[in-house]
Amino acid sequence: MVEIVWEVIVKEDARGQFELAYGPGSAWGELFAGRPGFRGITLLRDVNRPRRYLTIELWESAADREQAIAEGAAYAALEAALAGWAESRVEVGTFRALAEATVRPRGRSERAYAREAARRGRRTIR
Repeated sequence: MVEIVWEVIVKEDARGQFELAYGPGSAWGELFAGRPGFRGITLLRDVNRPRRYLTIELWESAADREQAIAEGAAYAALEAALAGWAESRVEVGTFRALAEATVRPRGRSERAYAREAARRGRRTIR
């Protein structure tokens, strides 16, 4: 799996359009939904600079993404719209997760987490 990260600074009057195009259930997600290797997209907005966003595309491989872009005419139309909404757009890079972890606050026992999970109707895995 690879994650392709972009930083986009969006024009103030285009934030709503950008979020609709790249957020959950978006045109971007729909564009690639049926493509081999596409696993989803995450849109993050900076809490201190609300015009600054990160998009994180999740693909099985960078080659899958390149093939999907090469074969998608709708991709060019979406890119053209983005050009009108963005002040700047920078590809941060292509990343591969080395490990995933959940960090728990110190001071709570495993038993406390199990009780909380049971209260919420979730199973815990040990």
